[in-house]
Amino acid sequence: MIRRNNYIDKLRRFIGKPQIKIITGIRRSGKSTVLKLLTEELIQSGVKASQITYINFESFANSNLTKANSLYEEVKGRINPTGKNYLLFDEIQEVQNWEKAVNSFMVDFDVDIYITGSNSHLLSSDLSTFLAGRYVEIPIFTLSFSEFIDFKKSYSEISGDHRTLFVEYLRKGGFPVIHTLDYDEETAYQVVSDIYDSVILRDTVQRHKIRDIELLNRVIQYAFDNIGNTFSGKNVADYFKSQQRKIDINTVYNYLSALEGAFILYRVSRYDLKGKEILKTQEKFYLADISLLYATMGYRDRVISGVLENIVFLELKRRGFKVFVGKFDQREIDFVAENKEKKIYIQVTYKLESKETIEREFAALLPIDDHHPKYVVSMDDFFKDEIQGIKHRHISEFLLASEW
Repeated sequence: MIRRNNYIDKLRRFIGKPQIKIITGIRRSGKSTVLKLLTEELIQSGVKASQITYINFESFANSNLTKANSLYEEVKGRINPTGKNYLLFDEIQEVQNWEKAVNSFMVDFDVDIYITGSNSHLLSSDLSTFLAGRYVEIPIFTLSFSEFIDFKKSYSEISGDHRTLFVEYLRKGGFPVIHTLDYDEETAYQVVSDIYDSVILRDTVQRHKIRDIELLNRVIQYAFDNIGNTFSGKNVADYFKSQQRKIDINTVYNYLSALEGAFILYRVSRYDLKGKEILKTQEKFYLADISLLYATMGYRDRVISGVLENIVFLELKRRGFKVFVGKFDQREIDFVAENKEKKIYIQVTYKLESKETIEREFAALLPIDDHHPKYVVSMDDFFKDEIQGIKHRHISEFLLASEW
């Protein structure tokens, strides 16, 4: 297994702490691997194997444990009476009323609990009711560009510089399974297509009891086709109306919410930098991995700018930033990203090949007169200069930077 140190480092800070560690993310993003890496970490720190209980609820071997009562009795029988017990539950959303069982484990035993789930509704009001203030979420994403390079080094010989490797990352995406074997693009897209079908069926259609699957697919196609563009539920409804297909705006929002819940899409709100407020209209949606677009709609050069935005967005999320689309007067800033330590502004474009493109991309950031870092990120080196402190970076360099 390839170590995904970013996530292990985050988990390490909470080992032995009273909070329940909830690891979330789209299916096949690597949550199970992170749990296995955590098991290794625990054993290396001196924890005995008899103190660790790992249950994967997607395994048929555990199909008898999908109700809270049966899970409680099973775990009760495995508890080691001496010392702390470590409970690792994989895809716990398959267990009916799992919150009650987890709450009972915390009350009845000396335990440290880690759970994974492929649906954000793990963090719903039900969870808050039972576990209020006693859990921490650790989101897992598909491979970053840096992790992709680590996987390449482990499973095959690397040829080419980082910029050449970025093109492969751009074309294949970051699902770990794609990079454990030397898949060609066509095979890689088929694997991702199977992942997509599983997520749509199990975490969207079945969970939300969606009947009109064809309409859901049309909403997905609209969202995928508009990566990097702002739109609203009304835009989607109007588009369907122009296609002689009526759809209620509330249905659009319900479908988008279900796709967010399954981590297929991430919603990004707009933020008015002058008014200091979050705007409620014209949001952006980004994909959990850009390979989902290729697997469902084919590779499309015409959406390359949106795809590059998507890659930068995911990197910001991996590093713990809150991300917004910025608005400054009539100008749009692709990303305003904040964490406890800093704020950065980022414009993403395909290439800075013309004077007009250079002026457009830098002009969006020039009116912002604070001291926070500002970047224009692209796939070329045509433009080397800085303009009033705004830096240009090749996207591969930007993604691999230890800090910005």
